[in-house]
Amino acid sequence: MGRGKIEIKRIENSSNRQVTYSKRRNGIMKKAKEITVLCDAKVSLIIFASSGKMHEYCSPSTKLIDILDQYQKTSGKKLWDAKHENLSNEIDRIKKENDSMQIELRHLKGEDITSLPYKELMALEDALENGLTCVRAKQMDVLDMAKKNTKFLEEDNKQLNFIVNQQQLTYENVREHMDHHGYHQAARADFNSQMPFAFRVQPMQPNLQERM
Repeated sequence: MGRGKIEIKRIENSSNRQVTYSKRRNGIMKKAKEITVLCDAKVSLIIFASSGKMHEYCSPSTKLIDILDQYQKTSGKKLWDAKHENLSNEIDRIKKENDSMQIELRHLKGEDITSLPYKELMALEDALENGLTCVRAKQMDVLDMAKKNTKFLEEDNKQLNFIVNQQQLTYENVREHMDHHGYHQAARADFNSQMPFAFRVQPMQPNLQERM
């Protein structure tokens, strides 16, 4: 007897559901690879699990974006609006400009120039000479600014030295004046210290003076 027909409905048990999903997913992936090889078909397969994890397969001979473009053209359904199309075109344009600038930069460095024609080599030489002229002019501006700053610093230094010298002279004059007055005050104090003191000797015994 053959296997009975399985009713297709949601599996309630989470463990059984996960096992079935893994088996069926691998089976679909295998079939997609087989039909790609056997029939030279272009296949793109995307599966999202209930957890949100994505599994995908695309035929080696194509890309997902190419299949989506072909589907959009064939079915007439718009997968994205004009805004996204314009954005995609802008990205392609920027990529091309970036590639062109990278090539030009290599040429300016002297790389990959063996295949350039004479006119492009002359244009490259003119661009390098103009760039060198601008760099030298900028260097002169920097040197001039450095000289001006040095001159300003020297003038500020002279002014500060003058102020310091004036303050030093003032300090010395004040100190000399204070030393002069301090000498007279010290002499007066020394003179006062040499004055004799008047004192009276008190007898050790109160009645000693009467006995004498």
